[in-house]
Formats: sequence, C-alpha cells, structure tokens
Amino acid sequence: PLRLLSSLSLSRTVPAHHQPPLKRFILLIYGVMEQRKVSSADRDAIDISSLTETLRQGLDIRDRKYHLRTYKSVFVGNEAVSFMLASGLVSSLDDALSMGNLLLAEGIIEHVTQDHDFKNEHLFYRFKENEKGIHGEIPLNESSGKAFSWADFLGFSNLLGEEHIALQGSIPEHFDDILTSDARRPAGRKAPPLPPSSDSGEEAQEKEGNSPGEVFGVSPLDAHNVQLLDHVHPAQWVPPLRSGEKYNMVVIGAGAGGLITAAGAAGVGARVALIEENLLGGDCLNVGCVPSKALIAAARAAKTVRNAAKWGVSVTGSVEVDFAKVMEHVRSTRAHISKNDAASRYAEELGVDVYFGRGEFLSKNSVCVGPHTLTFARACIATGGRAHVPPIPGLRDVKFLTNESVFNLTELPKRLGVIGAGPIGLELAQAFACLGSSVTVFARSSSILDKEEAEAVGIVAAELERDGVKVLTNIKYNKISSSDQQGGAITISYSVKGEASTVEVDQLLVAAGRVPNVTNLGLENAAVRYDPRRGVEVDDHLQTTNPNIYAVGDVCTRYKFTHAADAMARLVIRNALFYGRGKFSAILIPWATYTDPEIAHVGLYARDLEARSIQYDTYQKDLEHNDRAITDGLDVGYVRILCRKGTDEILGATVVGPEAGNIISEVRAMGSATTLVARYGRVSLQVVPFSRAGAVLPW
Repeated sequence: PLRLLSSLSLSRTVPAHHQPPLKRFILLIYGVMEQRKVSSADRDAIDISSLTETLRQGLDIRDRKYHLRTYKSVFVGNEAVSFMLASGLVSSLDDALSMGNLLLAEGIIEHVTQDHDFKNEHLFYRFKENEKGIHGEIPLNESSGKAFSWADFLGFSNLLGEEHIALQGSIPEHFDDILTSDARRPAGRKAPPLPPSSDSGEEAQEKEGNSPGEVFGVSPLDAHNVQLLDHVHPAQWVPPLRSGEKYNMVVIGAGAGGLITAAGAAGVGARVALIEENLLGGDCLNVGCVPSKALIAAARAAKTVRNAAKWGVSVTGSVEVDFAKVMEHVRSTRAHISKNDAASRYAEELGVDVYFGRGEFLSKNSVCVGPHTLTFARACIATGGRAHVPPIPGLRDVKFLTNESVFNLTELPKRLGVIGAGPIGLELAQAFACLGSSVTVFARSSSILDKEEAEAVGIVAAELERDGVKVLTNIKYNKISSSDQQGGAITISYSVKGEASTVEVDQLLVAAGRVPNVTNLGLENAAVRYDPRRGVEVDDHLQTTNPNIYAVGDVCTRYKFTHAADAMARLVIRNALFYGRGKFSAILIPWATYTDPEIAHVGLYARDLEARSIQYDTYQKDLEHNDRAITDGLDVGYVRILCRKGTDEILGATVVGPEAGNIISEVRAMGSATTLVARYGRVSLQVVPFSRAGAVLPW
C-alpha cells in the first residue's frame, strides 16, 4: 500500500472523499496501518458495504472441517485472493491482501481463531455477521436498542448511580433447604425469570414472583451485582444455533475447572458445549476466592491503620470501618473481574456453545439441557460442591450464613459465630474481627487447622487471639436455637468436657467443609459411579467409570482448591482429546490459608516422611532473624524446608508469615531444580495457589 500511495502521488492533505475510488481505498489502508482514526466519511467514500457484498456473493462460504472441529460459514484466504484478482476488484496480490486486512481492521471479517492477519494461504476466515449467535448470545431489548440487562426489568435503575445500598440483604425462604438440597439449584428457588420487555421492571418482578437475588442468592441488587449477573447469567440468553452435530466435549458446570476445560478444548479446535445452571465463574468468582480476598484486603487495611503507631504514624481518633462501603468494594471487585467469565466472552471470543439450564445425562453419550439434547464424544463433569451442613440439633431451624450468602451482608454483625475452624472459617472470622465484629469460633476438634504443623497453628492461633477472635475447641453441640425465626439473635448451646455453656450471636456462619454436587445429574444413565459424600469416582487419569466422561474440581477430589481444578482441567484436555495418559498423581498441589499470618504448604509433612520411614534433614529460617521482616514489623513466622537426608532433594516445605501464599510458589519453583520429588519438575505441571505470584509467573 505504501508503494501504491507513492506511485499514485496521493496528497495526505486532500480529504479522502475527494480522491478517486481506488486511491481512496489505498488511502484508507494507509490510515489503518498508521493506526489513525478513520472517519465515517472516509468509510462511506470507500463504500465498504459494496465491497463486502461483492465478496459475499462471489466467495465459496460454507462449513469446513479442520482436525477435530467444524467451522461454520467460512471461506478460505487464498480462494478469496483468487476471486478478487479474477473479478477485477484488485489488480495485484498486494492489493488483495490490503483489501482483506482492511476488512479485518474494520471488524467485517475475522480469522476463525483470531491468530492470523489476512493471508494468501489455506486459512479459514468468516464474515462476523455469520458468527453472531452461533454459540449463543444476549438478545437486544427493542425499546433501548441495547443488550438485555437485569436492570431493564427489576425496577431499580434509579439506584445505579448511588454509591452503595446500606440495606441488609434478604435471605431466601427455606434457607436450610438451600444447603441440604440434593439439587444443584437449591430447593425453593425458582427457575431464572425471563423478563418480558413490554413490562416495567416492577411489574415483571411482581408477575414472576421472584427476583435474580432469590434465584441466584445475590444481593443487594445494586449496580455492581447487576453487572455481575449480566456477565455470568444474563437476564435473557438465546441458545446456540445448532446443526445437531456431535460435540467433541460437553462440560457440565462452569466454575474454574469447567471454564478452563471448555476454553482449552475450544482453543485446540474442539467443538465444545458449556452448560451452567446458576452463575458462570462458580464458587471462586461468586462466593469464594474473589470476594473473600477482597474482604480480607479491607480487613488488613483496617488492622494496619490501627497498628500504625508502631511505625511512628499517629492516627487521630478511632479507626472507623464503614462496613457498607467495604462490602461495596467486595461487590465492585467481583463485578469487575466477572467480565473474564462472561457468557458473551465464552461464546463470542472463545467459540464455546453456552447453554443455561440444568445438565442431565440421558445416556452414555448424550446430555439434555432444557429442550436441547446434546450428543458428545467426550464429556467433563465440573459441578463443584456446596457448603456442608453438620447434623447439629436446631441448626436447620435458624437462619444461618455460609460462604454462599455471607458476602451479601451490608451491615456488620456485632456478634458473629463461626462453626468450623478450617481455612474458610478462620479467614472470615479474622476478617470480620478486624472489621469490628466480636467473633467466636466453634470447633469439635482439639485444634484449629488440624492438617497443618503444630508450630504453624500456634502462631496463627496467637494472632487470632490478638485480633479478638475467641476460639472454642473440643465442642459438643447441644442445641442451636433462635427466639425469632426471621433472623433474631441465635443461641449456641454447647458443652466442653461435660460443662455446659451458651453463646449468643447475631449472625452464624457455617464453614464446616464441602460436599460434592453429584445428584440430579443423571449419572446412573451415563454409567458414572459416585458417592454422595466423596463425589464422582475417577481414576488417576481423571476418567470416570464411563471412559468417555471425565471429572474435575470439587466434585471428584479432596483437593478443593481453584488451582487444583485448573490443573485437573488442563490434564483432562490432554487426556480426553489427545489420547493422553497424564496422571493427576504427577501434579503437586500446594495450598495456602489466607489468615494473618498466612500458612502455605507444598509436598510432604514431617509426619508423612516419618510414616514412610524416609530420613530427612530440616532447614528452617525464622522471620525474627530476617532483616527485611524485622524492618517491616512482620517478623513472626518461618520457612521450613524438608530434604531427603544428605541431599538437596526437596520433599516438602511450609511457610508461615506474610505473603506465604506467594513465597510457597518460589519454593515450588525451587523444586523444579532440586526435585521436589523429581517427577514434579516439569514446567507444564507447575501449580501455584490463589496468589499474585500464581497470576504472573510464567507457568
């Protein structure tokens, strides 16, 4: 194009619409190459629509197959070049390539995997209009001309500009059923409403009798949560345009494991369907990693300000926490991140067919979702888990919180009770204490975090006490009751070594473990064996008892971490689509508990080595002897590395202290060079916990 511009003696000062047609076309390309903004007048002068229509009429546009995948309504690059030359649209190969790249730059055509410019090669391209809606889409609201949003019919558009809504989020009726129901949609919740565009928001909500907050457990319905819902479960969704062709991969469940399985499979050319009944993003985005870490960040900020005097920084007056704004920060963070898991992104950018509804197996190679029956060569179960409700007398008769509802709070509970002394319970207990709640943790066991090293647990326990968290161990629950079934004070009656006592709280958080979502999936129809407590049965290759169906994440493993689901998904892509024989046992899973200080671990504990009669050396560095830790005032904790005796072979490591979740990633990387059990050293098998390091290190 630059040579043509020179030969045609174009003047850059003359408006494009005053140039001859071919010259105007070349000038527009020149503008695109310089990344300058091309005016609408320039576009009109070129008459791109006529060029586009000529190409549409002349090109051989049809479905074409490459490897595992069929690409709908595509044409071939070198065939398009030949047509442009033969029809006289252009006079040279360079002109043809320039025209093709102009259409790419204008968003009229695209390479099917968006990996190439327009080339004179056997590459597949499509007109973007032909792609629209193939994988599902959000329909337009005729009255506004924009894609449907929950805000269109909920009757709260006047709230979208407010800073926050300081109202206590409502808890759906029959909340006990929500947590004990076998269905993945909690009992008592209705099917997602499809808002009629002719009704106003209030009228539609009244007619349907339920709101997205009741359906999905998301509240308050402010701008942030509306944005979240628009991304991860749109108010209306047009299902994919299907030809009845068998899918290479059908994924049921769109949490971390399901999303990565779907995106990765589509990325290598597979035809993929993704089925989700509730919210894309699963626990991690909606009720787990993302909101909990946002809340913990706010809590640590409050704690840092309170302790600023140790660094010589004086804070006048008391530290005030505006809990409503804290929770708005949580909702805003979640909404911002949710675009990565959006239905429209998976459909339009990644080429995944997205279905909303309950997926249920009909046979060994078919699944239904609503009125659609999908057949598959391979499938992956990624339905995750839900909060376990322990059999405590009276618990199901009171309104309690779990990780699924605690992030709906907009008022700080003065007194918070926490059932469970594992990572989830302690992380949230400490966060609420730092934000101003009086927190009591109840544990049946004799210790908190009972899988961790005793010394590490002691350090965390001491800090919890300093932050005002009261921990009661060796609890025997007698009864839980409430004088007001609508959410009044809750009384926990318990005994310790036969001595009875009671504690009264305003809110009660149940964090007593997780159970897999395995029922109402039709697993029996698919010959998939499962256990209600342990989940779907898989072998070391993550195959179920049906060799064409795999499983990932909380539904099938005791490693209930987002990064574990991520690693399992990558393994399933290799094993299911490329006949791989990769083993989950060849992947080393670290983990971290994000209390203050954090605890992180990878590999074997000392007790494991002793049980296996493996001799080892211990290398430990206490933070109290680390200059940088001392200067930062963060000198409580240690790094402990266990090596095979007499060698530098790392067998396990524990880190206690600030940023332990990031530090363990460095120890994990060290294992690649010094064989953290040698087989784990391959870069492709590197797994890191939910940390900043995990997001930026090039694993």
